[in-house]
Amino acid sequence: MTWLRAFGEVVRSGLKIEETRLEPLLALRAAAGVAIVVGPTLWLVSPAYAASAALGAYSAGGATFQRSWRPRKVIALGAGAGLALSTFVGYLAAGRLVTFLPLLAVWAFAAGMAWAVGSTAGIVAATTVGSMLVTITLPTSVGRALEHAGVIALGGVTQAVLILLFPIRRWGAHRDALADALAAVADYARRLRHDPTAPFDPEPLMTARDAAAVTPSQARTRPPVLHGPRGLAERIRPVVAALADPDVGAPAEGPGRDRARELLDAAADVLDAAARSIRRGTPVEVRPGTMDVVRIDEEHEVLEGPARQAAERLVELLGEALEIACCGARGRTPTPPGPAGAQFLVRPTMFRLLPVVVGAVRRELRLDSPVFRHAVRLAAVATLGYLIAARLPLGHGYWAPIASVMVMRPDFHRTYARAVARLAGTLAGVALATGMVRALGPDAHVSGALAVVSAGLSYTLNRTGYAYSQCFTAAYVVFLLGMGGQAWEQTVPERVVLTLLGGVLAMLAYVVFPAWETPRLPSRLADWLAANGRYAAAVLRNYAEPSREHHADMRRALLESREARAAWQEAYDRARQEPVRPRGLTSREAREAQEALKGFGRAAMLMESHVPRADSRVVPEAERFAEALETDTAKAAVAVREHRNPDWGRVEEALHAWEEAAGNGSPVVRREAELQKRALEDLATAVSRTPLERDVGSAREEQRVRATLAAEGNGSGPAHRGG
Repeated sequence: MTWLRAFGEVVRSGLKIEETRLEPLLALRAAAGVAIVVGPTLWLVSPAYAASAALGAYSAGGATFQRSWRPRKVIALGAGAGLALSTFVGYLAAGRLVTFLPLLAVWAFAAGMAWAVGSTAGIVAATTVGSMLVTITLPTSVGRALEHAGVIALGGVTQAVLILLFPIRRWGAHRDALADALAAVADYARRLRHDPTAPFDPEPLMTARDAAAVTPSQARTRPPVLHGPRGLAERIRPVVAALADPDVGAPAEGPGRDRARELLDAAADVLDAAARSIRRGTPVEVRPGTMDVVRIDEEHEVLEGPARQAAERLVELLGEALEIACCGARGRTPTPPGPAGAQFLVRPTMFRLLPVVVGAVRRELRLDSPVFRHAVRLAAVATLGYLIAARLPLGHGYWAPIASVMVMRPDFHRTYARAVARLAGTLAGVALATGMVRALGPDAHVSGALAVVSAGLSYTLNRTGYAYSQCFTAAYVVFLLGMGGQAWEQTVPERVVLTLLGGVLAMLAYVVFPAWETPRLPSRLADWLAANGRYAAAVLRNYAEPSREHHADMRRALLESREARAAWQEAYDRARQEPVRPRGLTSREAREAQEALKGFGRAAMLMESHVPRADSRVVPEAERFAEALETDTAKAAVAVREHRNPDWGRVEEALHAWEEAAGNGSPVVRREAELQKRALEDLATAVSRTPLERDVGSAREEQRVRATLAAEGNGSGPAHRGG
């Protein structure tokens, strides 16, 4: 992708309106927190203290809108404490560049490294850098700095108290995550009716698992309905895939296929009903006639063999899903499936989180880490922006580094999109605020009221797009400065110019010190291949020797495979948006390799759906094939990283020996093993090239890019897909 096309994508993304559900009650509560601290401090103390209080309350309220599975009041308290600390420490070093600039650089670097913990930690940490830049201009002594820090912390405490007193849809995010997982499996079942090999994105299941991890105190107060259905969604997914697949399930045509379609449609209805029940906390309502379909008639059932086994297993699992949803709606505690002692996934408490944070940061302290490079960029841009703005004949020079810090993200696309969105939102916001100030006059109390209204609108539009939320954030800042006696003739031009400067610095920083994902694609693909190989081998070992230990190994390997796939998908999506030439993998090769590995993982999933119980007949040939599969995929992963052709010699030998073995084991398992070998061959075809083919492929890739750009220039031709 060229820079011109990449920038066009950036502009469209930055100004895009996200279709999401608004949460006006949450926005009203957060805006009330801002009003509660601004009003009394403005009336009883001074506009300067009111500005500090507004900063703490507004930032703490905004932090509670970030995606996190921890209690919102804890996030508000943490944000308020971080803002207060950065304010006080910043004041102690303020006054001399020789002390303040090193502190700013270290603090900004630490804020950038906070992305190693997660996006919420990174965003909240960035706000503390902004707090340090703003509030060092307010106090006049150490005592006053402590007072301002206390007022800022009070804003966070106020937001936390409001969350405690007025809980809005407690556990709502957790309910949504679980309901989304069930709805995703329901949608998958419907698509399988028409396309037996339809793909499935495991992201909703991964999100539901992340949401299911709770602290011991949370586990005591978690609604009963959130205990069991996630595991059911995990188990239903391979069963519906096995039922629909014509190779190992229902026949491609005839009464068996019609019966499979009926069951899949009924399963989708049941799962959707369970999802609605969990999301809303209401009784389960299933469409009339659905339950008649979800029954296995011993005499007249048309499905046979593995297809019938899958149908019986599906009916059993759907019954469990309905039972759990019904129990949760009535307030009774359902019995979660699985062994005792595995009642919930443990999330570390805030006090035990420190070793986890230190370990995550330590893993990212390397030059090729996107998080580390982001932290370096953040530190450099914050200090450089502060120096440049301090030399300009403008007031409020802190706006330039604040704009840079708030728009910068570890990846290219989001950094550029947010820079464009912030500039557009700032222009609209200051224009709106300027018109209102000129019409209503510069009264401090009126400005304070307008600041609270702007904060509420910013919260409301928080998830509809950064540009639209930033519009009211800019208006909020203008009203806040007006409350402190700053004339709009001074603030508006400064705000626009310095925001533009900060955005440009953020963009240039990524050009000078980028963290492109395009060169990392072979490594991400190799990680996914190796993880898929371990998962497939773990499934096969359950056929060779069914045991609880092998089942646990299979579950761990599945989770590792999903994490590797998510890492690949994130890198692949970012690479497609980067203005970088393909390195190691062209866009076509990456796309074909991705489809091949999806097919390989799907074959392992189909095999998982028929894993025998401990008392079932074993398949000894599966152990040899598992060893060959794990060995070859591990070596192939190394080959992909080193741009060499993968080899599946051991897999072919093991499969050939399986075919010649007496009895041939289970024909269904052997057929699924053949599907895995076919997927691996497709992967080899996608990534294997001779030196001549590699040169020709690169030339053809560049030729396709030029042809696409020429077609876009005259308005004809298809859009180029891929980077």
